[in-house]
Amino acid sequence: MKKIILLLAMVIGFGSVFGQGIRVGVNAGLPVGDVKDISNFQLGADIAYLYPASDLFSVGGLVGYSRYFVDVQFDGMRGSTPDFSFLPIAATAHFGFDNSLFVAGDLGYAIGISEGNDGGFYYRPKVGYSLGPVAIIASFSGISVDGGDVSSVNLGVEFGF
Repeated sequence: MKKIILLLAMVIGFGSVFGQGIRVGVNAGLPVGDVKDISNFQLGADIAYLYPASDLFSVGGLVGYSRYFVDVQFDGMRGSTPDFSFLPIAATAHFGFDNSLFVAGDLGYAIGISEGNDGGFYYRPKVGYSLGPVAIIASFSGISVDGGDVSSVNLGVEFGF
């Protein structure tokens, strides 16, 4: 946890010195697809640096963290297995319209950081509404893993620096 906080501080410091393209987001989601039977909740966070290619279009890189909380029931008895987590590393793009509405997307690889989790191809289409330095984001997050997918429908906020 200390390493994550240090990384956040360094990225925010770098962004405040070298540009205004840093975005920090947090989200919560409901698992869907293959994982919905074993997980009931997802939490995530990410940091992105966006380079403005034009007035309306920005591209950059993103690193994040996503945790799926596992809650399993067998024959009416509740048991718990370890949660599983991913570290998405992706390219990101952001297209804003003339008003505050925007669409965005991430594409990359999610490294599995929990035991027995190999990771997989990562994708996350997003739609958002900007309220100045804060934006409301709705997204679908998907990770194609061996033999299935890990996905969720999310709602979150994003802060721009």
